[in-house]
Amino acid sequence: MGKKRGSEMNVLFGWLMKLSIKVKIFLGTLVALCALVALGFTIKDHEYFFVVAEAVHLAGTIVLLYKLFTKKTCSGLSLKTQEITALYLSGRLICGMLLRNVVGIYMYIMLDLVFLLSTLLTIWKIRFKLKSSYIKELDTVRVPFMVVSCAILAIIIHPRSSDFSFTNTLWAFCVYLEAISVFPQLRFMQNAKMVETFTGYYVFSLGISRFLALAQWIIQIYKTRGTYLFLLGSGNIWFLAALLAEMVQSFILADFCYYYIKSFKQGQLLRKMPI
Repeated sequence: MGKKRGSEMNVLFGWLMKLSIKVKIFLGTLVALCALVALGFTIKDHEYFFVVAEAVHLAGTIVLLYKLFTKKTCSGLSLKTQEITALYLSGRLICGMLLRNVVGIYMYIMLDLVFLLSTLLTIWKIRFKLKSSYIKELDTVRVPFMVVSCAILAIIIHPRSSDFSFTNTLWAFCVYLEAISVFPQLRFMQNAKMVETFTGYYVFSLGISRFLALAQWIIQIYKTRGTYLFLLGSGNIWFLAALLAEMVQSFILADFCYYYIKSFKQGQLLRKMPI
């Protein structure tokens, strides 16, 4: 019996090794999400997922600031990702101030304020104090195109409610922009074909954070049998679009997380990126 079970495991392992990298990433993400959904049934308060996601994000931000202030270099960092991050965080703060009557909104406002201040500090360090170590030639993504595309999409698809429409459109714009905000950073690392250690920690923390946020979405959708997608959207497709945006961000980062973990297991201080 033991030998038979061992041979079955070897066959399964061999089959997995033959799969393409993209399929391995998809299967790994699917298994991890299933595990988190199972965990969701044992944890009654799903706000814990949000708390842990924000804590991981904060830890990554602290690592990033540690690098800037102690190592005196911004090598490997995309200024454009930081500027996009500052833009959507500013938009979310404006929405928070206009929606102060929403229960629990002050916690979100304080978190966004902390992340915005740390992002502005990062931008200031890159632009003025450490600009000699910033490689502009590798930061090639066209930010105006990304911003305009998100703005157009937000005008078309945004929450429908009795609130002021500007707030709803701005909120949608921030959701869409956040979903692709890490893309310039990933493109920067692909152009460099290397990932500096502390930058890798930072991006990996973003991946874990978004993964937990996506798991919370899936748990809520499952428990409400899909009605969660339309609870605050008055029957329109806004929540479905927001979920797709969350999925886009998670799967963009999943590719990096795979290579990061693979390189980490090989003991590399500088992580190699695929071309």
